[in-house]
Amino acid sequence: MTRAGRVEFENDLGETVVYVRHPNGEGLVSPRAFVEPSARIARTAYVEEGARVGARTTVGAGSWIDQGVAVGSDVVIGTNVHVGRGSTIRDEAHVGAGCRLGRGVRVGRAARVAPDSIVADDTVVRGRRARRGDDFDVAA
Repeated sequence: MTRAGRVEFENDLGETVVYVRHPNGEGLVSPRAFVEPSARIARTAYVEEGARVGARTTVGAGSWIDQGVAVGSDVVIGTNVHVGRGSTIRDEAHVGAGCRLGRGVRVGRAARVAPDSIVADDTVVRGRRARRGDDFDVAA
């Protein structure tokens, strides 16, 4: 159901889930999340409850920012990315398209995560790149 920017649907548990469309990009944002007005949330992206997205950040189409995630300012999150619960992405970081970040992942300021990377739970990514084939286990 859609009403003036509000979207409701039933999840797999039979619960009604409510999202509102973010005015800058029209992505779906939980009313219990906080997204800076200058952030851009692509139309098919989701930001779950308890998440925070900073100023001038871009979240690409098909991406999912899970519960309790903190995303800083000037961050670029590519298309079809999943950021696991409780993860933190600091200012000016870049997360490439197709990445899967596990729960509790910490991406440092200005760090880069290469496209299609899978980053294990509780991993810290600093200035170096996480790459396909690194010594990370499957996280998502």
